[in-house]
Amino acid sequence: MSVDRKRPFGLTRTLLAALMVSLVALGSTSPVASAVPGNFWGVSPQGVPTFEEFQRLRAGGVDSVRIPVGWSAVQKERGGAADFSSVDPLVAGAAQAGLEVLPFVYNSPSWVVPLAVVPGSHGTVRAPKTLPVRSGFQRSSWTGFLKLVVARYGPNGSFWVENPALPKRPIRTWQIWNEENFKYFVVRPNPAEYGKLVKLSHAAIKSVDPGAKIVLGGMFAQPREAQFKGKPPQAYFATDFLEQLYRTTPGIKSKFDGVALHPYTGAYQELTPDVEAFRAVLKENNDAGKGLWITEIGWSSQPPDPKHNAFAKGRQGQVKQLNGAFRLFKGKQAKWRLKQIFWFSVDDQAGICNFCDGTGLFGDGFVPKPAWFAYVKFAGGNPG
Repeated sequence: MSVDRKRPFGLTRTLLAALMVSLVALGSTSPVASAVPGNFWGVSPQGVPTFEEFQRLRAGGVDSVRIPVGWSAVQKERGGAADFSSVDPLVAGAAQAGLEVLPFVYNSPSWVVPLAVVPGSHGTVRAPKTLPVRSGFQRSSWTGFLKLVVARYGPNGSFWVENPALPKRPIRTWQIWNEENFKYFVVRPNPAEYGKLVKLSHAAIKSVDPGAKIVLGGMFAQPREAQFKGKPPQAYFATDFLEQLYRTTPGIKSKFDGVALHPYTGAYQELTPDVEAFRAVLKENNDAGKGLWITEIGWSSQPPDPKHNAFAKGRQGQVKQLNGAFRLFKGKQAKWRLKQIFWFSVDDQAGICNFCDGTGLFGDGFVPKPAWFAYVKFAGGNPG
């Protein structure tokens, strides 16, 4: 999936103030089916939902929201004050609506790791050249960033102290990086370097919140670039990356609590082999007890274009794919040890990835698409 996930998260003082002081009682929601965990149904926004939009998601049965915590946005300059304006409104809105938050911490400011042009992007996209583990400065900077973030949003976080009117919903699970096996998030993906990052992250996060859980970054199941023969690799298949992670990082099994996959496919019928191959790697490494998060899955409602975009299915085609995927995930939840499913995305955003302008459950003006009503039937809520 060719993407540039520079997400347009922003904040106005008015929005944040409203989120902080408005304590509006939630309407009752239908119980989630007992066959799946209570926090099973999730979504990923591309923008910042308003207070009312967060409330609508919760009423529709959404349990969890996955959000980015971009290092380059929080610490733009070396030695500068931390800027949480890209994260605060998302945590506030989710807390207000009673939603669990799963953050993925990723990216690197250029003062830590140089940016490089993503191969094949025609010079339009840049990403960290490597993961921040190649020098003592990079490693200490990354761990310092993680400690800062957990100290803000964890159980004793400064965010909750500063905003006592909000329901306190501290973040206890942290996802490390995003699509670490793919060139758009690290130009030179490397399983051994990612293993070092996970070990560093485990130590840093646990030093602030000993009870926190660590989930590996969502790996793109089958990037086309994984077939290229060039060196260094631009991408790895998720199964190969996970296998090499185990092989190159002694003791890695004790440093994370779960794995994550982004099994983007042209059709939901292709999901089973991707997921089962990924779980087979866990079993081969005597780690089959680990849970699996599907932290991104989705198709676009844009008109079908099989020649140029396999993810574009049209509005009814999007519904068909969602129904097929969710039935599969619900039916295989126990066998695959599925913990949470996140539909990507809540809203359409043009220019971010090759199908982001149509993958939302809501279109312009937060107008629901047929896919939203299909989602709600699984989640057991009220579509509004």
